[in-house]
Amino acid sequence: MSDKRCYYEVLGVTKTASQDEIRKAYRQAALKNHPDRNPGDAEAESRFKEATGAFQVLSDDDKRARYDRFGHAGVDGSGAPDFGADIFSHFQDIFSEFFGGAPGGRRGGRPRGASRGSDLRVQQRLSLKESFTGCKREVGLRTPVPCETCEGSGAKAGTKRRTCTACGGAGQVSTARGFVMFTQTCHECGGEGSVVKTPCDVCQGAGQVEKSRKVLVTFPAGIDSGQRLRVPGQGMPGHQNGPAGDLFVDVEVAQDPSFERDGLDLITRLKVSVVEAALGTTRELTLPDETTVSVDVPAGTQPGEVVTTRGRGVPRIDGRGRGALHAVVQVAIPKDISPRAQELLRELEVELAAEVIEEPKAQTA
Repeated sequence: MSDKRCYYEVLGVTKTASQDEIRKAYRQAALKNHPDRNPGDAEAESRFKEATGAFQVLSDDDKRARYDRFGHAGVDGSGAPDFGADIFSHFQDIFSEFFGGAPGGRRGGRPRGASRGSDLRVQQRLSLKESFTGCKREVGLRTPVPCETCEGSGAKAGTKRRTCTACGGAGQVSTARGFVMFTQTCHECGGEGSVVKTPCDVCQGAGQVEKSRKVLVTFPAGIDSGQRLRVPGQGMPGHQNGPAGDLFVDVEVAQDPSFERDGLDLITRLKVSVVEAALGTTRELTLPDETTVSVDVPAGTQPGEVVTTRGRGVPRIDGRGRGALHAVVQVAIPKDISPRAQELLRELEVELAAEVIEEPKAQTA
């Protein structure tokens, strides 16, 4: 009877485990018992070999079916891993996820080559009027741009980039340590897969030069603080003539001396005299877009009351209507009153008191 342990037991999975579960279990066992992580530990190396042998069988559907039916005898009584060239190719993708690997998460030995540029983010401050009506602004940027002399290749005019001889254009190199293949970024080309033998005189081989430029940005009517606009293709230039990133513009709306903004609503203060508050009046207000609106102040309006006019606030960005205009009434009380005005006010006080109608007293039975 074979003294080998059950392969499912070795990996700590059930017989109904999926390939993903088997693969995950093997990763954990391999990482834990890898010889490089346990130098001089013969037991760890033995467990690593045992787990590798189990995975070699259970990861192959045909071998697994024979093993499930006949046990170790169904796989030629071996189960010892074959550490030839095939084992490197079979497990390389597993170990490349944990050991070495190219920057930025690139795997598979592919050179970076042309790649998309990074996104840029800037902040732009608008006046209330500009956010109310919408506007166009030139946003100044100082960023790298593709070198016109070498057309972004980094190579001197008349020459071109050459395939890296160290990695053969893969951008990565692989080395074997014992029976495990390790992959890392090529030090010769830095993962590019190609090198510049004769650099461009202008960009010194970088393929980019720093330059000031302006981007025309359209801000829609109704845009508010905290909102962000995306301008496609106006970010950082791509690597080796790859597509440029995007420009993101964060909006900030400056405070206004006459109006406050609350979402789509506008709030302002409306000063009226005592007489206007008592008798009622109509006032014309000029909005941030320089149009006028008539605000009706009803008779008997008290200080601090709000008069609302619908549909005269901030426009919606999608153009579907507007918010409201809220006018907070402030009654102006004169400080310096002439003797004649004082006399009139006293007469008014008497007149108003005379108009007060006392409530009838309740009759007793």
